[in-house]
Amino acid sequence: MKRRDFLQTTAAASAGVALLSGLPVGAYGYSPELAALTNAATATDKVLVIIQLQGGNDGLNMIIPRDQYPALMAARANIALAEAAVLPLTAATGIHPAMAALQNLYKNGQLGVVQSVGYPNPNFSHFRATDIWTSGSSSDVVLNTGWAGRYLDGEFPGYPTGYPSAQNPDPLAVSIGSVVSNCVQGPAVNMGMAIASTSSFYQLLSGGVDAAPATPAGHELTFIRQVVAQTQVYTTTIQAAAGRAKNLSPLYPAAGQNGLADQLKIVAQLVAGGLSTRIYVCNMGGFDTHTLQVPATGGNNAVGTHATLLGRIAEAVGAFQDDLVRLGLQDRVVGMTFSEFGRRIRSNSGLGTDHGAAAPLFVFGSRVNPIVHGANPQLPAAAGVNDNIALQFDFRSIYTSILQDWFQVTPSTLQALFGQTFPYVPVLRPATALAAGSAAQVAEFSVYPNPVPRGGQATVAYQSQGGHVQVLVLDGLGREVQRPFDRPLAAGAQRLPLDLAGLAAGAYYCQVREDGRSGSRILVIE
Repeated sequence: MKRRDFLQTTAAASAGVALLSGLPVGAYGYSPELAALTNAATATDKVLVIIQLQGGNDGLNMIIPRDQYPALMAARANIALAEAAVLPLTAATGIHPAMAALQNLYKNGQLGVVQSVGYPNPNFSHFRATDIWTSGSSSDVVLNTGWAGRYLDGEFPGYPTGYPSAQNPDPLAVSIGSVVSNCVQGPAVNMGMAIASTSSFYQLLSGGVDAAPATPAGHELTFIRQVVAQTQVYTTTIQAAAGRAKNLSPLYPAAGQNGLADQLKIVAQLVAGGLSTRIYVCNMGGFDTHTLQVPATGGNNAVGTHATLLGRIAEAVGAFQDDLVRLGLQDRVVGMTFSEFGRRIRSNSGLGTDHGAAAPLFVFGSRVNPIVHGANPQLPAAAGVNDNIALQFDFRSIYTSILQDWFQVTPSTLQALFGQTFPYVPVLRPATALAAGSAAQVAEFSVYPNPVPRGGQATVAYQSQGGHVQVLVLDGLGREVQRPFDRPLAAGAQRLPLDLAGLAAGAYYCQVREDGRSGSRILVIE
């Protein structure tokens, strides 16, 4: 998508946000992709939060291959973490120490990591690479729409005509921040409304506008801002939603200290307040770390520019998840991060990293598959200046898998939206485990030890109510791989053996079913 075309599609709101950043809200048209998710033909109350990390995140400094430290140190000794500082996720994979909050989410089954995400023939231009990721195109194809926008346009042909309405009173998508993501760009207009900044959000609630200079031009600017604020078609619904709920987590930092946390705090409040918006796009900049990624002096590579950025991501997502749990919304919201590209394997002499190719991304929420998808990237023993992380997962596999599992988009529709099919990646928990959330729950069981050594045995400790009981082991795709128990049980405490011989290392689900009740637990084999 050309920069000129992008600006033209958002021209109606450019005075509201892009050029007058102090305006409370800029309406960037309506989001077909978001409309589909809010009021689509397939009814859903699910919410997707997309976090865009602008600048190209150094994934090799975020998710660390603990099994290849000699090669890592040979490639980037001037910026690499000390091996002892890395926080473990698995036996072979670690996470930056600034992201302890995400390590905790991983341990608690609320974070998944997808290794080496990218696309064939990567582009290293910030603008073009961003365009590829947000449009869902191949590197040699230019699309003028966003990947979510196309989906919503199919669900709501003719949008925005007739919106909002009594049946669809809320914005289809909300984009928070100074940059409006192309993810929600439709064929004619952007499908979402934009909140220029977190301060603009609170001005929207109070009805105020930013003060302008006391000059003739300033008076005109104030008038324009007031007109734009008064013509926001969704102002009333947003004000009402915000007034119905408040954030409950004490983990959010003070306002203004972490921009991403400020944005996610707004998302949680609006979801809790009943806004039917289905896609929220947040953004965070600063990841173009060509120089001084770590301090020039001091020798502690666990701190510095990139560590600060990673710490803010972890702090923000950790507080957001805590808030969702306290608000009772944890099963309705999933999120994901992306950046337009990663960085090179080898660092440069400026204590930084240059534009690269594939990189890991996070998926988060109580419904994600909390494992590390894929193997650690293989690092050459002596990486050159042009060596990149090899591709394992096409980013469109992540998009299509989330659309399929979270919003029930059919495979044929996905193929039409993206022009081809992509391998399925179980970044969300299997449908069988998700379906258990709508039935009566078996909460009174545990599996131990967990993790369990490969080839070993585990025990299901279960409080039976009496009846026919099944214990199943499901793989990451929700397929049954073992049924170690299938017979009636008397009421009372039970200890059921779980023989895991023959199963490969990885994450599984142990599911207990009893007379209409069911429940699932993550089971890890190491």
